[in-house]
Amino acid sequence: MKVLVINCGSSSLKYQLIDMENENLIAKGTYERIGESSFLTHKIGGEKYVLQHPVKTHKEALDFSIEQLLNKEYPAIADLSEIGAVGHRIVHGGEYFSDSAVIDEEVIRKIDDCASLAPVHNPAAIIGIRACQELMPGKPMVAVFDTAFHQSIPEERYIYPIPYKYYEKYKIRKYGAHGTSHYYVSRRMAELLNKPIENSKFIVCHLGQGASICAVLNGKSVDTSMGLTPLGGIPMCARSGDLDPSVVTYIMDKENIAPKDMETMLNKESGVYGISGVSVDFRDIEAAAAKGDKRAELSLKHYKYIVAQFIAKYVVAMQGIDGIAFTAGVGENQCGIRKGICENLKFMGIEIDDERNSVKGEETQISSNNSKIPVWVVPTNEELVIARDTLRLISK
Repeated sequence: MKVLVINCGSSSLKYQLIDMENENLIAKGTYERIGESSFLTHKIGGEKYVLQHPVKTHKEALDFSIEQLLNKEYPAIADLSEIGAVGHRIVHGGEYFSDSAVIDEEVIRKIDDCASLAPVHNPAAIIGIRACQELMPGKPMVAVFDTAFHQSIPEERYIYPIPYKYYEKYKIRKYGAHGTSHYYVSRRMAELLNKPIENSKFIVCHLGQGASICAVLNGKSVDTSMGLTPLGGIPMCARSGDLDPSVVTYIMDKENIAPKDMETMLNKESGVYGISGVSVDFRDIEAAAAKGDKRAELSLKHYKYIVAQFIAKYVVAMQGIDGIAFTAGVGENQCGIRKGICENLKFMGIEIDDERNSVKGEETQISSNNSKIPVWVVPTNEELVIARDTLRLISK
């Protein structure tokens, strides 16, 4: 069976077509800047096609993407009937979902109920689901939730120290994110270290534009850095991460900023970009720091320190550690960031091998043979997890 995996962002659409007979990737693509000067990057058979094709909606983007899968010049499939099912990445499932779910109207309603907790992602995901329903009526679809993996976090760790009535009334608590990635990478670490996942203690650092750390004990999430929304935890490219709550209210009062505008600032103008003033791209910030830009240096030092702090916290959460994995765009490619984080953890006996650590985007051990804790780069594969879950659920 071939499974189409769809990941809708606020102004983007990513897809992968996977043959589940052998789990081979047939084709993949990314539609960027939907609603503006849109373009699609479509990859198949080792070839890359960049197609300038402005679209106004996710429906139009999906329609054109499907055309590329059927394109006779570089065909991925001959007919839509070859697609057996569609898997959708959903960021937030609240307390509704501790597992993936076959999509029906009730599931869509619950995804919409959680939209206020992921306002950038959940509404776009629903648009993607509706577009697939229109283009491929009757095709079975599955929702795979980033938050589902974290439903195993104990109550005392997910509850917030605010009046309990707000948990009862609005379900305000820690939910986490990137669960699909943390699930995949922790299991791959168990394979690499030849350790049963049921008897393991891994810390996964998913470091991308959005970023989170997760403590995975015996295959289950027991703590994670993101909170009620994908804004919490470590500082990110443009997101603040955790703050003293009074920082928010103080600035709102002094600058007369409305809640919506404050949320925009914390999501799009903060993090390493907020400190450095350079860019949301770590490569640009590192380049500026290398030229002596003090704010760029400060933003990188702050980032590395906070990530290391969370890693140390999660050793406490699991009462031990078997390994650390770096994944996602920054984690897989920025060797200087990885080294700087681990230098803050020398007290744990962690030692990085510079030659090994020079790798980008490849699965490899980056710690030295003398390191007391193995450290790896493990490229994530959320799409494969989504495809596997889709196949599992529609096969029942």
